[in-house]
Amino acid sequence: MIVAGQKPLSEILKTIEDFNTIAVVACGTCVTVCMSGGEKDAAELTEAIRLERGKTGKTTELKLFAPKRQCDDEFLDEILEELKNTEAVLSLGCGAGVQFIAEKLTTIPVLPALNTTFLGVTRDVGLWAEMCQGCGECVLEKTGGICPVARCSKSNLNGPCGGSSDGKCEVDAETDCAWQLIYDRLKALNRLDKLSETIPPKDWRTSRDGGPRTLEKKEVRI
Repeated sequence: MIVAGQKPLSEILKTIEDFNTIAVVACGTCVTVCMSGGEKDAAELTEAIRLERGKTGKTTELKLFAPKRQCDDEFLDEILEELKNTEAVLSLGCGAGVQFIAEKLTTIPVLPALNTTFLGVTRDVGLWAEMCQGCGECVLEKTGGICPVARCSKSNLNGPCGGSSDGKCEVDAETDCAWQLIYDRLKALNRLDKLSETIPPKDWRTSRDGGPRTLEKKEVRI
């Protein structure tokens, strides 16, 4: 899932200081799971903004919306007309959600309330960990299902750097060496022979280096 964290309230207040009628838009998927942008989070932020703005005597009208997803026409279209009746939109979606709303509201500022961080998993209550960078050329079949691009601090594709100690990364002693994890996993699978296969240099054009990416399934396009 996409993991994001809410911006400091002071920063959000600065962002919206020029507007009186503001739509606060939650998102019901990824950022709900990481407790940053769901309806509950949006309601709490809305109330915090109301209280802080009230201290200054500034007139504020806040409208709360909670579509299931911000990145999908099916759900965004349900609230679009109401969003057009505001001075600004404060989005609690990831960066994709912010931009998708902005595409549709060309005359209304769409402002981010979250900082989008990474693709990750839930490790514990309130704890998420990065697992994927969306590089566009997955090598997990060669590395025991453990990503060396996202989980090795140096993104080494063919073995450890030599700086790890006791299974920990030299960059951060609290971080597991990804290649130690890969070795242990392949050993458990009785597939250590995979380590003798050299992974060729990645075609980084499938990653961010090639500009904005798209994925098309022609068989389902109308």
